Amino acid sequence: MDGQWYDAEAGPLVRPYAMTGGRTKPGPHGVRFDLIALVVVDPEAAGARDEALLGPEHRTLLGLCRSETQSVAELAAEADLPVGVVRVLLGDLLEAGHVRVSRPVPPAQLPDERILREVIEGLRAL
Repeated sequence: MDGQWYDAEAGPLVRPYAMTGGRTKPGPHGVRFDLIALVVVDPEAAGARDEALLGPEHRTLLGLCRSETQSVAELAAEADLPVGVVRVLLGDLLEAGHVRVSRPVPPAQLPDERILREVIEGLRAL
């Protein structure tokens, strides 16, 4: 062995704390990203010039969000990054104004299925 302690197929090894600068929580505002929070690139965000200043992981997340709205869990899976790292990186992107985050409607606020069925039956009766 030539002193390497990892497999060549593993690719470059970057520790999660290196990607986040040692941070474990997103942003100074304490923003919390649920796994189902939806992330989309802000169309009013600054141009590609500002993106050049971002790290490669930040740019990867932006690229994934450009194609379609993605949840935090989907971004973590697609980027092959731990969810905690993705949350911190998204906090950076949110603070810089590159992305917008929305939360789906909680199930408790959705209309009752029984009511929806009655509306459908009423429409069919017309």
